[in-house]
Amino acid sequence: MPRYIVERTFPDGLHIPVNADGAKACDLVIGTNARSGVTWIHSYVSDDLHKTYCLYEAPSPEAIRETAEMNQLPVDKITQVTALDPYFYKG
Repeated sequence: MPRYIVERTFPDGLHIPVNADGAKACDLVIGTNARSGVTWIHSYVSDDLHKTYCLYEAPSPEAIRETAEMNQLPVDKITQVTALDPYFYKG
């Protein structure tokens, strides 16, 4: 399955509470994504909470855009990526 980095901008900042409400919000996103074959692996959030860089597995960039729209999430850019593991070279 291809992997993608999805860049997002949140003008007012990303605010997901670290409690049951935050867990529920994440579960809703995961469920919506799953219906389209999209898997959210993890995200990095900038210190100011305005940018996220999210790693996804998905059948296509279009599937990511569709699920983002259903989840009411912005999408600035989608880039297909492959892993580079520096420890691979240390045989």
